[in-house]
Amino acid sequence: MNTIKLHPSIDNGFPATGNDFNGGVLNCQCKTDKVSVKLTAQTAHNHACGCSKCWKPEGALFSQVAVVPRENVEVIANQDKLETIDESAVIQRHACSVCGTHMYGRIENESHPFYGLDFVHTELSDDKGWSAPQFAAFVSSIIETGTDPKDMNAIRERFNQLGLPTYDCLSPALMDAIATHIAAQNKA
Repeated sequence: MNTIKLHPSIDNGFPATGNDFNGGVLNCQCKTDKVSVKLTAQTAHNHACGCSKCWKPEGALFSQVAVVPRENVEVIANQDKLETIDESAVIQRHACSVCGTHMYGRIENESHPFYGLDFVHTELSDDKGWSAPQFAAFVSSIIETGTDPKDMNAIRERFNQLGLPTYDCLSPALMDAIATHIAAQNKA
């Protein structure tokens, strides 16, 4: 691969997390009448994701996705343009019906380990200070969407150059959180 384009918000490095940052507004990619979603908290677990379900900007191999408590997510403009991509999916992604941009993903299953967290794409905001990416998840999954397996070593090396460890699942901390949740449910 000549120039590896992972995601526009991380290809050339990325700013550090703002210490006192408390949220901002995400906007869809429509030229007018944008869907706007206000987040009233800092995001967490920001990462590059290679899964085939996450929204990716055109030309990106990966999405960039973070989580925020669902009580800190509010649609403030053009809610009527939002549609749920797949109501049977674990993460119900709410996207603009005009431009297709995923505005937030929500888990409705109260027994899911990540219930209460919404998945968001902070690159949709002009506000500065969002949590910086920390890792890359589901890296091998980009093969399923057309990436040549021969390119995977170079892709992982590029993430390493950017300081983002790569996993073919979630980060160890998130996998531990899932296992802890399941263990607690099994004891109940």
